[in-house]
Amino acid sequence: MSHELIFTQPLFHEKIWGGRRLQAEYGYDIPAGPIGECWAISAHPSGDCPIARGAYRGMTLSRLWDMHPELFGRTGFDRFPLLVKILDAEGDLSIQVHPDDAYAMAHERGSLGKMECWYVLHAEPDATIVVGQRAHGREEFARLAREDAWDRLLNEVPVRTGDFFQIMPGTVHAIKAGTMVLETQQSSDVTYRVYDYDRVQADGTQRALHRAQSLDVIDFSQVPPSGGVSHAADGPGVTLLEECARYRVWHVLVGDEAITLPSPRTFYCASVVEGQGAAAGEAVCKGDHLVVPHGFGDLALTGSMELIVSTVPEVP
Repeated sequence: MSHELIFTQPLFHEKIWGGRRLQAEYGYDIPAGPIGECWAISAHPSGDCPIARGAYRGMTLSRLWDMHPELFGRTGFDRFPLLVKILDAEGDLSIQVHPDDAYAMAHERGSLGKMECWYVLHAEPDATIVVGQRAHGREEFARLAREDAWDRLLNEVPVRTGDFFQIMPGTVHAIKAGTMVLETQQSSDVTYRVYDYDRVQADGTQRALHRAQSLDVIDFSQVPPSGGVSHAADGPGVTLLEECARYRVWHVLVGDEAITLPSPRTFYCASVVEGQGAAAGEAVCKGDHLVVPHGFGDLALTGSMELIVSTVPEVP
């Protein structure tokens, strides 16, 4: 067993709303077509990342999880619990909502629920995002949806580069055109579409909606936010973006002096979103994604770069 850094090879998914920015921005060799999602660190069956280098090269992350659970610490999960993506929205994503663990376990063949959060890597001027809705209950939401009264129903807010949004299960939401985000989420691919703008796919069909499931899981007690939370750093350092039961997420800005992250209690997922430098002496650059295993020791970061780092709590 080797406790080296574990670099993952991203996988790419075509989406009706995707573009080509993942290639232009990160130099990824992406397939032809509108590519909307980079699954950067994933062990999910819908996109199981190969290990790109080192002693475990060629293994998938899910196989590494199964073969060497000691690399990930005591998470309490029966599967790799996180999924890190970069989303390139050239068009609007569908209006959607995700279930919590209990609903997904009961209705989606034992899946995890989907709690997620977004760090906004890029937003065009005047870009907006949908987070939350204004109906007071199931019946009002269903009526306004039937009437296509989306301007009255949806909570649309401005979005800027550097904003952060925590998206709880039950939150109606949609990333919109001109936005690129790094998404940290539970390892789940369960999405209930509420509305898809009556778009037609290349084959002439419309994507399925999931109104019944959506009405089951929308949290009508939520208060819609007025915008994202800006965590603009004055200088190099580590900023906690979110701490909840499913994950912790940090923004890390490395400058003239090294920044050291303490040895992970479970593991870290780390994505270099700008610049270049070194992680524990190993060269890294924009577009690299890696897992720091349990027992690795303190992680020294040097150079000039920006990272998003996440973990899950250790169980007692």
